[in-house]
Amino acid sequence: MVSEKRDAFAPQYEKMDPGELYGYEMMTEYRQCLDEGLDVGRYKSRFEAVEAMPPCAQREALADELFELIRELPTRSDYAYREPSDLEGILALRDGQAAKALPAPDVSYDKLAGAWYGRIAGCLLGKTLEGIRSQELLTLLQGSRNYPMHRYVCSDDATPQMLETFQFDLRHRVYADRILRAPADDDTNYPVMAQQIIEKYGRDFTPDDVAQTWLNSQPKSAYFTAERTAYLNVLRGIFPPESALYKNKYREYIGAQIRADYYGYICPGDPQSAAAMAFRDASVSHVKNGVYGAMYVAAMLAAAATADDAEQVVRQGLSQIPRTSRLYACLQQALRDWEQGIDRSQQIERLHAQFDEHTGYGWCHVISNALIVTLSLLYGAGDFSASVCLAVQSAFDTDCNGATVGSVVGMLRGASAIPDEWKAPLGGTLDTELVRVGAVPIETLIETTRRHIRSREK
Repeated sequence: MVSEKRDAFAPQYEKMDPGELYGYEMMTEYRQCLDEGLDVGRYKSRFEAVEAMPPCAQREALADELFELIRELPTRSDYAYREPSDLEGILALRDGQAAKALPAPDVSYDKLAGAWYGRIAGCLLGKTLEGIRSQELLTLLQGSRNYPMHRYVCSDDATPQMLETFQFDLRHRVYADRILRAPADDDTNYPVMAQQIIEKYGRDFTPDDVAQTWLNSQPKSAYFTAERTAYLNVLRGIFPPESALYKNKYREYIGAQIRADYYGYICPGDPQSAAAMAFRDASVSHVKNGVYGAMYVAAMLAAAATADDAEQVVRQGLSQIPRTSRLYACLQQALRDWEQGIDRSQQIERLHAQFDEHTGYGWCHVISNALIVTLSLLYGAGDFSASVCLAVQSAFDTDCNGATVGSVVGMLRGASAIPDEWKAPLGGTLDTELVRVGAVPIETLIETTRRHIRSREK
């Protein structure tokens, strides 16, 4: 029998989700601090020691001490970047040459349908492979005569030997030939959620509105890394922008970038307005490059409604982020190399050398994945199949990158340019995990988007 009176109540850390404990993966925090230019090198052994401890009160107390230490650290004097997290500071450091609105209030139905179908199909292509590392991915694709990639991975593509020897579990995956409609995924839940935010709060929604929508729409299990941390912070009463900062070692991960598409959908030809909306959404959970990735994608989607080619789309996206940031420098280098005729395989090889896909930080960071998105758009040259397949066969966060690239190319070229074999498995319906939404016809999502665009004109 449990006593009715206890001397003390304490969390049972060993029963908690590891990702909800700040002391978990402290070397991720260390690497994040290094990349932000904080003078943290001399404390490396402390981070290593905390990470090596089992989950317990002492580990969390030591992690909290490190958090307080980080807050006081200066930026290294030789740090080459300036990376504000406030909108005014971001706008002041943009490359203003391309930052012009190109109004398109009459964006075609075909383009909006292309954006939605492209995102959902690209997500499905990558969802089957989410978490696989490049060597096993290459073996699978080559063994199934799908390399270079040109179609969905099917349920019979894996050989019995692959099923037995791969570290990646191929048995329990979603396969396009085994579904009746598009499966739920966080990469497709978020644009539907953004649509609901616009429906309820309008275009002037606030970061607090986004946070409240998160609490009302999904349980915490639907959120990951930076979003899970921010979700729990809001539950504790820590609201934006502090919710993105408090004990959030995932603050520059990819999450905000995958939430940004809808703001581009409803701002056709107006990258700056799309980026401003994406900023407000991203600031709930991310800072610096984590925010810039969201602004970059939203601006590209807005530009794709009026642009002629993928290069214009990329340049418009870059126009909305600080030219003094790591993300800008990395993407500009990729663009210059593409202009000079550098082979895509060389760029991907360099990416894998710079970012370690075997670590959570390398695999899920916004810069590594934004680079894959950009390379896939440039080298895919506006061809839907080529672009989404390049994104997914590059490994890293396959469903996120397939979804973003599919969305951009779908908006650029329209649904009529997406071959039927990509759309057919979707069955015209998207499953979501959102409360009071469930399965929704894709046609409904498209029509609501059109209405939100028209409301801008009133």
